[in-house]
Amino acid sequence: MRKRDHNVLTNAASLLICGLLAGVVVAAAAFPAVAMSGLAAKAGAETFGALPKELMVGLPPQISHLLASDAKTPLAIMYDENRRNAKLADISPYMQKAIIAAEDHDFYKHNGVDLNGIARAFVNNQSGANSQQGASTLTMQYVRLAIAYSATHPADVVAATEDTSARKLKEMRLALQVDKELSKDEILERYLNIAAFGNGAYGVYAASQVYFGKPPSKLRIDEAAMLAGMVKAPTTNDPTTKAGYPLALARRDYIIGNMVDIGAITKEEGEAAKATKMVVKDKKTPNGCVATNKKEWGFFCDYFYRWWLQQETFGSTSYDRERRLKSGGYTIITTLDVQAQNGADKAVRKGLGVNSKAARMVSAIEPGTGRVRALAVNRNFKIDDPKKPQNKINSDPAKAKKKIRGNYPNTVIPLLTGGGDIKGYQAGSTFKIFTIVAALEKGIPLSYTINSPKQFKSEYIINSSSNAACPGTHFYCPTNSVESMAGVHNMWSAFGSSVNTFFVPLQQQVGSENVIKAAQKLGIQFRSAEDAKFANNKEAAHQWGAFTLGVSATTPLDLANAYATLAADGNYCEPIPVQEIKGPDGKKLDIANPRCEQRISTEVARAAVDAARCPVGDRSSTSKCVGATARNVRGIVGKPVAGKSGTTDSEKTSSLVAMTKQYAVAGIQADPDWPQTNQKMGHDVSNGINPPVYETLRDAMKGKKGIEFTPPSGKIMEGDQRSIPDVKCQDLETAKNRLKGAGFDVVVSSSRVASSCAAGKAAGTSPNGRTIKGGVVTIEVSSGSNRPVTPPNNDGTGNAPGTPPGQGGRPGRPG
Repeated sequence: MRKRDHNVLTNAASLLICGLLAGVVVAAAAFPAVAMSGLAAKAGAETFGALPKELMVGLPPQISHLLASDAKTPLAIMYDENRRNAKLADISPYMQKAIIAAEDHDFYKHNGVDLNGIARAFVNNQSGANSQQGASTLTMQYVRLAIAYSATHPADVVAATEDTSARKLKEMRLALQVDKELSKDEILERYLNIAAFGNGAYGVYAASQVYFGKPPSKLRIDEAAMLAGMVKAPTTNDPTTKAGYPLALARRDYIIGNMVDIGAITKEEGEAAKATKMVVKDKKTPNGCVATNKKEWGFFCDYFYRWWLQQETFGSTSYDRERRLKSGGYTIITTLDVQAQNGADKAVRKGLGVNSKAARMVSAIEPGTGRVRALAVNRNFKIDDPKKPQNKINSDPAKAKKKIRGNYPNTVIPLLTGGGDIKGYQAGSTFKIFTIVAALEKGIPLSYTINSPKQFKSEYIINSSSNAACPGTHFYCPTNSVESMAGVHNMWSAFGSSVNTFFVPLQQQVGSENVIKAAQKLGIQFRSAEDAKFANNKEAAHQWGAFTLGVSATTPLDLANAYATLAADGNYCEPIPVQEIKGPDGKKLDIANPRCEQRISTEVARAAVDAARCPVGDRSSTSKCVGATARNVRGIVGKPVAGKSGTTDSEKTSSLVAMTKQYAVAGIQADPDWPQTNQKMGHDVSNGINPPVYETLRDAMKGKKGIEFTPPSGKIMEGDQRSIPDVKCQDLETAKNRLKGAGFDVVVSSSRVASSCAAGKAAGTSPNGRTIKGGVVTIEVSSGSNRPVTPPNNDGTGNAPGTPPGQGGRPGRPG
């Protein structure tokens, strides 16, 4: 604090006189008969001298402001007390003069305590007059408010404001010290920022916004006088109420008169101000996530709020952290991308409104930083009013019978990010990417081939009564959504066409526990107790055969971030909703920095992305794509893309991930109120999940340059290549033995091809020349004729030409 020069004799005199007056005041309160005795004066002087001289000032609560990532678009405001400090230079001179005219005419003349005022008040109050006078200066009032705001216990707050002589003495002693250490302008600025003005407005900045909808620098004489009149009795003089309006008007005009009397304004200015009609806006400042700048942004705001409460930087308990947020005066630049968020909000509601049982949930995250760019769902972020409920009866039949209402159209449940009762939703075949990652980490290349049958009998043991078990056994036996998917596949074609009978044996080969670890490394959390039981127990994990088909629960945010990790070359970043946090002093906090680490190798990530370009209709110079479950995504987004669609049993959920190098967007459509819904969740239809995902990505990418994914190289694509023995015209058994002896998995084709070899002999192999060690080699069987008898299968999948690709990933008959 800056010290001011005072006359030493004046200060000494002030202390002496205050001490004497203090004795009189205390004595008058307790023993009126001896109030003017020498004994009282002596006792008062000693008591006054023993009072504390140092005022410990805590920062009064300040509004925290949330902004979008552009650092200018308002997102939300959070506060316990609606207050934002303003510099004196930013406060209208009329406001400064009005508060002096209202509370302390001699503010610039006294040393913090008005001795004449104390004497007048004492004589008046002892005379038995009807009106009791006070003698508190602006400095003393500031001291009282500062003590209250610095109190750490409720009892201290009461002591700081109760009407006792002891409290007055303490204020006087501290006011003298404050007046020595601060300039008059500094005291005035602090007072105007700490005083209460009613209607939840603390400080002149909030008051000018609430009552007049303008900054305090723009206040006129009449407006300043009205606000100055509020501090004495903000509830009684409330101009927004019928009873308070005339009282506030009379108080305003009284203060305008005082401003004329002390020479702050001219008589003409005063008359003009009094003639001005008093108009107030009663503009309550919005507070919290239920009052965001755009109502659709409440879900992002809530995600930020929940994130903040988990950060130990802001306190040891969630209560402490919440208080810091709502009183710390932070300026928080969030990661919300206005362009992406607006696109997502529009897309999730198109064709499927807020009253739909199905929730369309879309999350967008930035690869390489973890910054959450958009969170959208076709719901209103709103607490349903129990007195006038808007929410429909719950879709769960058991709850519907009890007339329990569902969470649509209004909810504040974290549907997109998980928490509380929200454990997540099945994401189907989007999980097959984790099997690819685990296989690549084991050294199995993208070109690795598996002969994928119509139904695969696995070694995974399940309940024999399950529909997914082979008849009469307890073995898990998945099928494909389309029988014609059967055939030889590599990772590109199997992922592109979503072939379940490729991924279950691949998972079995690398170990499902390793596939689960890959998912965890990429950011998948297991929130449900049942999923966690499988994931965290090695024996149980080893038997989780359907994991690759996406039967565990996840959230749109976790799913988006898992794929974002791949887009960032294996660099995992913790999802974060902030990119800059400044305290009231303007200093940045380090907590907003991205929190990233390399979770998988760059080459593995690039290879996985190369395969993921196939399902969404894209490809690189190295990929060997066949089939696409969401082929139109590449054309709609218009930039290099990767991703995957997914569907679960009976289409109870549907999902799609689509990503560029700049954004990973994941969408899941489900019924959060009743996971076992009888509603079918669609894909590329007007009320399905695909449109909001690719439209969000398209809109987010508008005006941004497309960046190519770096294709993989070397053995991670082709692996250890071996020469295939020539078996042409050999009998089938000899050919099989020779190929197996060379280390290949041998399949005999069920169809015949034209060949110069005798009928029934080996006509050749597919592929021929070279292929990966341990890969599948198909023996082609000769028809004994140079004419083809069966149309060749030239799409590389084993499917008949033109067969539509499968989509999704159901655990019984997955696709």
